[in-house]
Parts: sequence; structure tokens; C-alpha cells
Amino acid sequence: MHAGQRHCGAVRFEAVLSDGFSTVRRCTRSMCRMRGAVMVMTAAGGVKVLQGADALTSYRFNTRGAEHFFCARCGVYTHHQRRSDQTSFAVNVACLDGVSLFDFAEVPVNDSVHHPNDTGKPQRMAGVLRFVAED
Repeated sequence: MHAGQRHCGAVRFEAVLSDGFSTVRRCTRSMCRMRGAVMVMTAAGGVKVLQGADALTSYRFNTRGAEHFFCARCGVYTHHQRRSDQTSFAVNVACLDGVSLFDFAEVPVNDSVHHPNDTGKPQRMAGVLRFVAED
């Protein structure tokens, strides 16, 4: 169980990760690419909003299969219901208490422009995002 919040503190939530941080990912779809978030996957039903549900706004685009949640006050994206598995969510690791996207030296990047739901083929990787700290 990991606690999380928005930048302004209006929304607090808990997330149950499906396999710890081993599922950390970025993706190449336009929404994910533009927001630049590093995400981690949850177990089925793995996000519980504890406070501020009224401050949440959602957005769906293209196939409308994924629902992206962000704060109407500060604009920070915290999580989305996944298109490929609508029982689970992806959570912005930067919104989890005590976690930074810079904690991950390498983050796999999914080629979600060619999404398995569209191609009928297995998920393929587009590459790896690397963080190298300056000495």
C-alpha cells in the first residue's frame, strides 16, 4: 500500500501496486508523452481516493478506453484507468509519498502508439529512459 497526493494536497489516495515498482513504465502515446509521467501499475481496483474526490477531473481521448485523472485545482495527473486492463490503474510515481521518478535509473518505455488493443500483437518496447546523476 502506497499513499499519494496531488501537488496542492487537495486529493489524497492509496495505491496497491501489482508487483511493487517492477512495473514502472513510460509510454509513447500522445497523452503520456506530453505529460512526461513515469507510471507504475496497480492491482485490480488498486486506487482508493481517500480525500478530495470532488477535486478530481477526468479526461478520455481517442478510443476513450482509458480514463485519466488529474486535479482541477493544480492540474497534476495522478493516475489513469488502463485501456488494456480496465480493472487496473497506472499511478504517477511522482505523486506517491517518498518516491521520485529520479529513483529509477532505467524506465522501460512501451510503444503504445502501436497498442496491443489496436494491433492484436503483444506489447512491444520502444526503448529505455535513463537517469544518470551528475557527479
